[in-house]
Order: sequence, then C-alpha cells, then structure tokens
Amino acid sequence: MNEITIEINKCVEVLKQGGVILYPTDTVWGIGCDATNEQAVDKVYKLKKREDSKSMIILLDNEAKLLSYIREVPQLAWDLIDYAETPLTIIYPDAKNLAQNVIGGDKTIGIRITRDEFCRKLIEKYRKPIVSTSANITGNAAPAAFSMIEKEILEGIDYIVNLRQNEITVASPSTIIKLGMRGEFKIIRK
Repeated sequence: MNEITIEINKCVEVLKQGGVILYPTDTVWGIGCDATNEQAVDKVYKLKKREDSKSMIILLDNEAKLLSYIREVPQLAWDLIDYAETPLTIIYPDAKNLAQNVIGGDKTIGIRITRDEFCRKLIEKYRKPIVSTSANITGNAAPAAFSMIEKEILEGIDYIVNLRQNEITVASPSTIIKLGMRGEFKIIRK
C-alpha cells in the first residue's frame, strides 16, 4: 500500500467513529468530519469556536453525487463546475441528506467538488461527503502552511493526516458563489 492509501484508510476509520480529521485540501489545510453526522459536525463547531448558525462547506469527489445532497442542480451550477479553473464552492438552495447543523438556516449548503487527489480518493472510499473548514479558530487567519496551525486546533483533532505537512503553499480559500432557485447568483468570496 502506498502512503496515500494508508492515510485514507486511517481517516475512514476515524470518520466512521464520528471523529474529526485535519487534512490537506485543494485550498488550505482543513478540519473535516462526516457531513452526515450531527455529533461530529458539532465537534468541529466547538473546536473552531464557531457559531453553529454559520454553516460550513462540504466536499464531494464528483458532481454526479450533487443530487444526493441537494434537491435540484441549477443549469448554471453545471456550467460553473465545468469551467472553474480554481477551487469553487457553490452554495445551493434546498439541501438534503446531511447533518442538520451543517445546513444553513435558509436550507442552503456550500459544496465544493474537489480536484485534490487525496480528498477525492478519501471521499470516494468513505462514500459520504466530508466537512471542509479552514484549520483555525474562528476570527483568526487561515493558516498558509501546516506549521502555522494553532496548537489548540492540533490538540482537538482525532487524526492528523501525515502528508504534505512540509509544503508551503500559496493556496487560498475557494471562490464562493451562491445560487438561487431561479438562476440568480451572488459572488460571496472571490
């Protein structure tokens, strides 16, 4: 087994038990858990000291799974996914089949189809979406490198992925676009 497969297997075991992982993503280092497990999502909110009224982003490994978690995919979303050259999170109306505390108060959910090899393989093996929120206490800057992650975060994690920890990336958070039911959209973060 290669090291990616070993790390994925360890993460899957932790996620199945409702644990929280710290993992590299296609943007910044992320805190993750099973996006369908309310207790696991609650652990992430507590660790980040984040109000649970602020929903979090979830990752999927491919766009074919979108309809499992939202009622309807607007045509604009398919076009945005096809043409996005950088990580893109789309906030969709009418979320379903997810932990209630990961869904926004207005029934929306932010979903990013990850292109990162590790994240894609992890979600594919786990067969459920995972939460992806930056590895920082709410209000503090998202860490640009693993070495910049706060001690409090590191100590609150059930498993830390042992890959890409020495990389210094210039990755930034994803672009976020919110879609409405009638094709309207709003850019939340560029």
